Formats: sequence, C-alpha cells, structure tokens
Amino acid sequence: MTAPIGVLVMAYGTASGPDDIERYYTDIRGGRAPSPEHLAELRDRYAAIGNVFPLLDITRRQADGLVDRLREGETAFRAYLGMKHSAPFIAETVAEMRDEGIEQAVGVVMAPHWSGMSVETYVERVLAAAAEQGAPSFTFVREYGSHPSFVRFLAARVASALRTLPDEARAAAHVLFTAHSLPTRVAEDGSLRCKVCTCDDACRYRGGLQETADLVGDTLGLESYGIAWQSAGRTPDPWWGPPVEESILEAAAMGHPVVVVCSAGFVADHLEILYDLDIEARSVAEGAGIRFVRTEMPNDDPAFLDVLSDVLRDHLARVAAP
Repeated sequence: MTAPIGVLVMAYGTASGPDDIERYYTDIRGGRAPSPEHLAELRDRYAAIGNVFPLLDITRRQADGLVDRLREGETAFRAYLGMKHSAPFIAETVAEMRDEGIEQAVGVVMAPHWSGMSVETYVERVLAAAAEQGAPSFTFVREYGSHPSFVRFLAARVASALRTLPDEARAAAHVLFTAHSLPTRVAEDGSLRCKVCTCDDACRYRGGLQETADLVGDTLGLESYGIAWQSAGRTPDPWWGPPVEESILEAAAMGHPVVVVCSAGFVADHLEILYDLDIEARSVAEGAGIRFVRTEMPNDDPAFLDVLSDVLRDHLARVAAP
C-alpha cells in the first residue's frame, strides 16, 4: 500500500499558559531572555485577554479539518502539526513523519503572504530537519493571499462586518487590511524591503497584502480602503508602516465614522488579534470618536477549511504536472 502524503501545517507557536510565557518569549528572541519590564508587559497583555492561549488548538483543528477534506479524493493524506516557537516543534514533527513512513509531504504555513522573514524561515527549518532525517521529500505552499477562494472568503467576511452597520455608516466606512509588520531595509533604489528578503523589483510581502486588499476591494466595490501594519516588534530597525493605530487616526481625521479592520495576514485568534486589535486598536478608534469593527477570524470555520483544501489541491496538481 502506498504511504499517505503528509500535510505539515505550521504556525508561529504560543505559550501554553501563564507559566510558559517567559520560555516562549525567550525562544522568539533567539534564546535571549527578555528584560523583566518587557516580560511583565507581555504577561499583562495575556492577562488582559483572560490568559487564553488558543493558537495551538486552533491550528490543530485547521490541520485536521484540511486533511479531512483532502481525504475525500482517492489519495491518502495524514495531518501533522509543526510550530516554530513551541511544541510540537517543526523538527520534531518532521522526525515523527519519517518514523511513520511518510515519504512525500507538503508543507503550508498558516500565513497567506510570503516573506523571507516569515514563511521562508519555516521552509528552511523543514528542509534542514528533512535533510538530517533523510526524509520526507517536501513541496511547499508559500503563499495564497491572492488565491480566488481566499479572496472570496475575505470578501464575505468584510461584507458581513459591513452589514452590522447602519446604511449611512456603511457607506462611509473605511476598511483597513492588516498584516504583521516586519523590520525593513532600504534597497539600492531607495524603496523598502523586508530586512532579510531578496525581492528584486518590489517587496513581495507588502505587495502581497496590497494585492489581497485590491482583490477584495474590487470584489466588493469598496470605495475607501487601505493597508496598514500591526504588532511591530521591539528592535531598533524601522518596521513596515503605517501602523494600524496611525491609519485609524487618519481615517477619523478624514471624517469616516467607522473603521473596519480585516486582519488579512492572520488566520487565527491569538494575542495579536485579541489584544493588539481588540483592545489597543479599538481604544485608539474610540478615543478618536469613531466606531471600530473587526472581521471574524478564519480559525477552523468550515468555509476557511474549504479554502485551504482548494489551495492544497491546486498546489498538488501543479507539482504533479509534467
């Protein structure tokens, strides 16, 4: 019997609870312990959202739901979960896949837009682990922000958020499509790139978010929308902007009565959504006197699992083509 194709679903990782926050923070800092002040601030943020840590469970349900849909065909699939900064770590999962006889596998990161600082770092970890283990052989879905199924899904989410507004406010709403900011560098022509990316003509990461926004905007006929960046880290480098908070203030200054935020670069509830948007960004909007509305996150919604299965099927068809 032919071994099933392994589907390695990957995400950033998360603390498992309040007692794991320092370990998690140290890991994302490359092994450097955070200052007591920064650790206390992170603990306070988790406390503000009720000390919930949902990312691991959500990603597991996404992986299982995706593979359940892929199994509807003739090919056998098996779901695996790999995290960058928490268990189950990517390298450990690749070893598990080898031990279970997986020879062919596809990896997908739960992030729709490619960057050498984000998606490609997952790919590098998988390939290093697979080379060390001697198997499996991997192909990768590196981006899906412009996939028609994803665009339709986001358009439905934005439309649903807009329908919660009175007619007058809906017509005057400003929609912001956000993604996680990344540190930048200045290219030779004076334009910006992500700090360690090798994009040539333009930044694929910023361009990917803008493309998603334009496709959704065209689908819905949005009259006022833009992109913004959230959750910038603590480094001396300049990060992608404008920050979502600044864009909210700009929307208020332009007279928009409401801002609708669609976090197009994220596909699950976690701290960057439940705190950075639902608490910080909302507070900025309320302070500026305008209403804040956020689109519902994809999580393991069946409609989003259908999107992922479309993305994977299209990828597998491409890599199988002669």
